[in-house]
Amino acid sequence: MSTTEDLPVHLRGNGAPVYEEQTLTNVRVTGHIPAELNGRYLRNGANPITGMSDHPFLGDGMIHGVRLRDGNAEWYRNRYVQTPFMSDPDRVIIDMGASLTDMTQSKANTNVIGHAGMILALEEGHFPYALNGNLDTLGPTSFDGVLTGPFTAHPKTCPATGELIAFGYSMLEPYLTYLRVSADGKLVQKENITVGGPTMMHDFNITRNHVIFMDLPAVFDIDLAIRGEMPITWGHNYPARLGVMPRNGNDSNVTWYDINPCYVFHPMNAFEDGTKIVLDVARLDHIWRDGPMDFPPPSLYRWTIDTVTGRVAEEQIDDTPAEFPRVADSVIGQRHRYGYMAAVPSNDAFANPSLCDGTILKYDRLTGGRTSIELGKGRMPGESVFVPAAGGVNEDDGYLMTYVYNAASDTSDMVILDAATMSNEPIASVHLPRIPFGFHGNWVDASVAD
Repeated sequence: MSTTEDLPVHLRGNGAPVYEEQTLTNVRVTGHIPAELNGRYLRNGANPITGMSDHPFLGDGMIHGVRLRDGNAEWYRNRYVQTPFMSDPDRVIIDMGASLTDMTQSKANTNVIGHAGMILALEEGHFPYALNGNLDTLGPTSFDGVLTGPFTAHPKTCPATGELIAFGYSMLEPYLTYLRVSADGKLVQKENITVGGPTMMHDFNITRNHVIFMDLPAVFDIDLAIRGEMPITWGHNYPARLGVMPRNGNDSNVTWYDINPCYVFHPMNAFEDGTKIVLDVARLDHIWRDGPMDFPPPSLYRWTIDTVTGRVAEEQIDDTPAEFPRVADSVIGQRHRYGYMAAVPSNDAFANPSLCDGTILKYDRLTGGRTSIELGKGRMPGESVFVPAAGGVNEDDGYLMTYVYNAASDTSDMVILDAATMSNEPIASVHLPRIPFGFHGNWVDASVAD
């Protein structure tokens, strides 16, 4: 791995890309993989095929996956998503032409989900890319031609209806479009939503009856785009708002609520509490105010929207820097007790992972308590995905899965941890080659896509 000082920080250490696509069978495992786990743990990330990218968000999508069945790790695979950038690596990423109007021009590098028999690699400016069970690329999908614009990297699957609730944002009008995909994979609703201008809306929220848009001051700058630079900056005069809309509603049904200026890449969850709507989010004071690498540390906050008074209460839950919040999929949009986050290492520890004390946090929103898994010096986890245990009774009866980088050996493990006990000792560790830091992933059960 290169640690050359002239490389951008995000490409040093375990940020350095890997180029070889591998298929490993008979993977070595320490511990015992629970026999009920039948599916794939998949995670996406930006892995530039050229070895260079000007920003952490601009590398090429690479999926890393482990297939579990009958207590075994059948295989590990890593595959580039075969977007147009694979055949033409020198293609311009940020421009005012094809990248904004041709919805196949995706890096497909941010998330990977399963829905209605499909595995979808997602980015937020273009169409999803469909994959098969071996992670081979099938191609972009527009849901039978109904989708005509961008599709978020963070759709939400409703545990009650099975619907995939989504949206798309754009630098060009319409700036925001609400999307609803049926449980059987049909895009059944598409609504343009009026916002104050072109902003980067990375994620959003759902409850049992509503969606909540986060219209925040990360504003597109056309001049930056024309120069080919990261085209988003902090909008000092752009108001921060939350927009609440019925899930089957339209633009005329949106109610907007003002909040303090801030940015949120990722909410933990949202739910309804009588006439109030509660959101737990990883909140940043701002982003990109002082340049394209300006990311102040996020921490867990709670917003409570009072739909009667029109006011939003803001409460900081914890001052520990943490990101990648998740809850059990079974409580998405419903009242949750538990949420999981990855503690954010210092800049020095990110650049030199041997300095990192990898930590996974668990928040109990009923008691206000916090517990943690301490992975040890030089071990850095990514986003933890919750997978329920067979016969589980409590919300936290299940497993946390993530890739953990080991700086001492320059390798990675896919770990399965006990979400209920938060024991430091993994239930199982699947020993793998080095997997660069990435973004988001999911457990795709064999019943969803196989």
